[in-house]
Amino acid sequence: MRFFPVLLISVLLTACATPVSHTNISLSTYDKDTEYGLEDRSDGFGITVYYSRYQFIPESNAVATACKSAVTSIAWEIAEKKGKQIEPINEQRIRISMGRNGLSGITSCQAFAVAKWKQ
Repeated sequence: MRFFPVLLISVLLTACATPVSHTNISLSTYDKDTEYGLEDRSDGFGITVYYSRYQFIPESNAVATACKSAVTSIAWEIAEKKGKQIEPINEQRIRISMGRNGLSGITSCQAFAVAKWKQ
């Protein structure tokens, strides 16, 4: 019975969490830390970004900032490739979900935003 508290503490310390997915679209690789997916809309497109990286000391704020930055920069890049301009993406409108795997040290983020075409 003594091993139960040790087992419970071990399980709690190694528990992992994954970010909640906002969409069910397939993702393409952007770089070693980033994947993205696009959802065409009549007024623009929806963009989903999955960003993850190793962190010895967890800094969720740094990953969240990098994730939001990836959403906006990839959206601008996609719009440029399509030969159109988009309205600035309001950071407050980016839906974000965070997760951390305590065993591997990977902190991850999934973000979704809508990029609207400029009129």
